[in-house]
Amino acid sequence: MQLDPREASLVEVFRRLPPDTAAELSALAERLATISPHRRIDWSDSWTDEDLQDFRTASLRRLEAEEAEESH
Repeated sequence: MQLDPREASLVEVFRRLPPDTAAELSALAERLATISPHRRIDWSDSWTDEDLQDFRTASLRRLEAEEAEESH
């Protein structure tokens, strides 16, 4: 299977994670994949830095909300 440069970068970063962190990230990716199982990742280069920051901020808020719900 050929990986494009972004996919290869993602795999390389994943391999450098500690085992527990890699397992946690893998579980998160699997949960995210179940949300829209028929959608592919859009690796579009048209995202601006602002778009990426907005995405990161929204993602962190969702994760914090999930963690808060799990702790109750």
